[in-house]
Amino acid sequence: MTDLKSMLPEEIQEYLAGIGEKPFRAKQIFRWISAGETDIDNMTDLSVSLREKLKSECTVTRAKIVSKLVSKIDGTVKYLFELADGEKIETVFMRYKYGNTVCISTQAGCRMGCTFCASHINGFRRHLTPAEMLEQVMAAMRDTGEKVKGIVLMGIGEPLDNYDNVLQFLRLVHHPEGLNISHRHISLSTCGLVDKIDMLAKEKLQITLSVSLHAPNDDIRRQTMPIAKRFSYETLIDACKRYIEVTNRRISFEYALISGVNDSDKDAHQLGKVLSGMLCHVNLIPVNEVKERGYKKSTREQVARFTEILNSYKINTTVRRKLGGDINASCGQLRAEHREE
Repeated sequence: MTDLKSMLPEEIQEYLAGIGEKPFRAKQIFRWISAGETDIDNMTDLSVSLREKLKSECTVTRAKIVSKLVSKIDGTVKYLFELADGEKIETVFMRYKYGNTVCISTQAGCRMGCTFCASHINGFRRHLTPAEMLEQVMAAMRDTGEKVKGIVLMGIGEPLDNYDNVLQFLRLVHHPEGLNISHRHISLSTCGLVDKIDMLAKEKLQITLSVSLHAPNDDIRRQTMPIAKRFSYETLIDACKRYIEVTNRRISFEYALISGVNDSDKDAHQLGKVLSGMLCHVNLIPVNEVKERGYKKSTREQVARFTEILNSYKINTTVRRKLGGDINASCGQLRAEHREE
């Protein structure tokens, strides 16, 4: 079945031409879909005959809410959605003073195997389609009745491992006749697929690239991130410098602080020397204490010390504010718990 939600207006127009329909119908269909409609029968400005054709050949992805957790602390909402084939994915709706942001998944499961993350615990199932990514944003908007200003591709999965579908999603969500969300309000997180970072740089999108670094050197990175055995630390940093040069966009480095693993003063100094002079920002994240891993968070004192050292190298550094702490809002936890049940 052709998923209309994965298609841009010109692609819908090409499809309609193939079934003998007028090209102007494409914009009508795209507007319905962008307004959140998933039932072709409700697209009432289309002829009955066209609606019948579309129903026989096409689908419009709609996710079903399996579980919904709402934080009593900050109003963060975590969804477990079920897709048409029964796969489950996680989405988080976060409220900030400057507007709402949705954190979406890009894959069902993950094959990167980062040891501090719960996303891959039950294995990799499949890539998500552009429609399934877009539907996470739309489903959260339908349920909350609130608009979304920003999107982070930081949920389950490695976005750059699903490169073509993610790129199509970015086109769809940015389209002026669609949700029209600015690329400057979109962040994409990667564990460091160097070849895909170089490909993304050539697109010259105005998104924020967030690189999951989590270590000051190769030895520590290889302990926690299998991808480091494929792309060395130096290779990744060089790719980030190329990305900055091509796009003129600041990179955000994500750094999960794990007690006794990567949070020493020595680690902070080494990281500071590596990143000094780069157009970058470091986002320190007290590690999520996933029960299957046994990692412990760094103390507040050590987080403050790590921040102080990076600041001494004139590196803009922040500590991520944890949202949804009372509802297991970390990537993969809700999906893993559901599969166990």
